[in-house]
Amino acid sequence: MGTLTELPGSFAAVTTDTRAIAQDGLFIALKGDRFDGHDFASQALAQGAAAVVTERDLGLGERQLLVADTHRALLKLAGYYRSLFQIPVIGVTGSVGKTTTKEMVHTVLSARYNTLKNEGNLNNEIGVPLTLFRLEKTHEAAVIEMGMSGFGEISRMTQAVRPDAAIISNIGVSHIEKLGSQEGILRAKLEILDGMAPTAPLFLNGDDPLLAAVRPGAHPVTFYGIEQDRCSVRALHLASEDAGTDFALQFPGGTGRVSLPCPGRHNVYNALAAFAVGVFAGVEPQAAMEALRGYVPAGMRQRIRKTGGATFIEDCYNASPDSVAAALAVLAEMKAARRIAVLGDMLELGAVSEAAHAASGKLAAQCGVSILMTYGERSAATAQAAQEAGLQDVRVYDDKQQLAADLAAELRQGDAVLFKASRGMKLEDVIFAVDAAIGGKDLPV
Repeated sequence: MGTLTELPGSFAAVTTDTRAIAQDGLFIALKGDRFDGHDFASQALAQGAAAVVTERDLGLGERQLLVADTHRALLKLAGYYRSLFQIPVIGVTGSVGKTTTKEMVHTVLSARYNTLKNEGNLNNEIGVPLTLFRLEKTHEAAVIEMGMSGFGEISRMTQAVRPDAAIISNIGVSHIEKLGSQEGILRAKLEILDGMAPTAPLFLNGDDPLLAAVRPGAHPVTFYGIEQDRCSVRALHLASEDAGTDFALQFPGGTGRVSLPCPGRHNVYNALAAFAVGVFAGVEPQAAMEALRGYVPAGMRQRIRKTGGATFIEDCYNASPDSVAAALAVLAEMKAARRIAVLGDMLELGAVSEAAHAASGKLAAQCGVSILMTYGERSAATAQAAQEAGLQDVRVYDDKQQLAADLAAELRQGDAVLFKASRGMKLEDVIFAVDAAIGGKDLPV
């Protein structure tokens, strides 16, 4: 049995999953709430792993490397591996929009560089190091998203990532249950500085009041935004359409125009961050603007599509008060005969949950929603507040199949429908059921 300091010079790959064992790779046995990788260490060796990293002696001899904490070992090894690459690395965090911002940064950087990014939402203390292990000699840049649910997580990740620059998209109320306040959330997000050089730049949303007040020592700050004069990278004259947003872009040394192929003011902020950090990394401004015009939304994040003559806004990836407000704003801007909002519970809001759900209901009424359908126990507050704010047609559900059946029967050509809820609510099940009920046919007029 050895220790982590006795690792051989190289491994073919590093993995935490026996389903992805590489010949002569390194298997790190992680322990979670529902699994323990130590139970699979022998299997990993049998499948061809050169060694396993564990927290307890499993009697596996010299091919077992013992550490105090395999999670910390994973991050430490990833940090060492990242240090072998002298390429621009951009860190991204924030309460809302960080994944979309990461995707847009990747789009902009890819205009000049072969760029690595986290796949999907692999933005935690397992996903981030596994992303770093995907770096290859052909990569010329990387953008790494970092999420968190408590203090210390971003600090540990950023010390492995070592960003050359970082973006903080905004400070909302996601995870306020653990962090106590928005000020606590800001403090947790600013941990991204812990892995950065003292003079590495920070890109902040200057329209966010908490971020606007940040003065991070020697780190130069670039503010981007729409409203505030302090923003050196700024969007002006926004014009929204169903499929996108057009705006004038003002930046140090020039101006331009961007036609962003996704709707919503919140996506303009994401695009401004991507443009600003892309230019910092060496992408020509014109090339950055052209890249943003070709951006394609990923996953279940505000995917807009036509079906049977109706328009679906599918935004089931996650939900917070800020992202629900942004989604309702997109729905309000849609050209539609009727606007239907299907809203599910927002999770992990702690003591502010009831008030946040009620605020979303009130906002739905103010945004011109014709029909509100809610799903989930917490969303009862959404429905009640919407009714109190004057929305006449409010329907409450605790069964997805019934919700889907009623929505399919209700739909008409020209309707616009927003689907929005936290990931844990799996609201896409409703979308699949509605699609099956419609059967690809034209809806009634």
